[in-house]
Amino acid sequence: MSALLVASSGGHLKELHHLRGRVEGIEPEYSWVTFDTPQARSLLEGEEVDWVPYVGGRDPMGVAKNLPHAGRIFRRRRPEAVLSTGSAVALAYLAYGRAKRLPCHYVESAARIEGPSLSGKIITRIPGVNLYTQYKAWADDRWRHRGSVFDSFEGAERPEGRSERLEKVVVTVGTSRGYDFGRLVERLLEVLPEETEVLWQTGDTDVSRFGIEGHYAIPEADLSQAMREADAVVAHAGVGTALAAFEVGVSPLLVPRRYALEEHVDDHQIQIADELVKRDLAISVDASKVRLEDLLAAAGRQVVRPAQAPAFATIR
Repeated sequence: MSALLVASSGGHLKELHHLRGRVEGIEPEYSWVTFDTPQARSLLEGEEVDWVPYVGGRDPMGVAKNLPHAGRIFRRRRPEAVLSTGSAVALAYLAYGRAKRLPCHYVESAARIEGPSLSGKIITRIPGVNLYTQYKAWADDRWRHRGSVFDSFEGAERPEGRSERLEKVVVTVGTSRGYDFGRLVERLLEVLPEETEVLWQTGDTDVSRFGIEGHYAIPEADLSQAMREADAVVAHAGVGTALAAFEVGVSPLLVPRRYALEEHVDDHQIQIADELVKRDLAISVDASKVRLEDLLAAAGRQVVRPAQAPAFATIR
């Protein structure tokens, strides 16, 4: 069964890319629908991709702009099913897919721990879309639980123990549009040893005032390689960033952005960090309280994969 895989770039795309290897009931060949970003181009290199207009949060015009693209893509690709992890870009393609009476599946983001996102709530109004939550706590007759992207990983101590030196560190704060996370950058500059080599992925955070070189975005392959080679990784508590670290065996130090400090749209990153600490996959601390000891503790840990990742069974 050929499938159209639809997701916003960033964490939504990373989740879908990870889940596709575990999904039962939807088989290759796949084609992708997402936004044109360095992360997406790197992650989907060699895949069949349609680059479509950006859709932001609460962006009905962005959804409307995607409707004619949906029509052209469905006519050309002729998919037999649609699978999406959101966010708002999913609306146009799931609606079009259901109009064609195709099996359509929407997996709510792992960032939504207490209930569906606004996009998820709207998608419930599209008749016939199969809905999935990654958390048992809010599963019901409409939202089914089939597992989580995080089920593929386990935390563990490094066999060789931890190093007391940090030669290389990766700091990644994501690319959330319009949100600054200078509070983390400033604190890290206070605690990191001067001799530590740091790769800074800074997004919309203006780091010119700190006298460091930041990169707005780093291609997925380059960032993953840098994480693999680093002694420690410090990251905002975004799902996509966490997955990127886990996939290369890294247990990151997660520093959640905070809504009260205008660092994000809400406090879902605090919830994500708490979830990953409970799963023993990461360490978390507030940006104002980061210590060198926290980085060294993260450096002494790793993430491993179980012998076989659990399947994610779609509704037939």
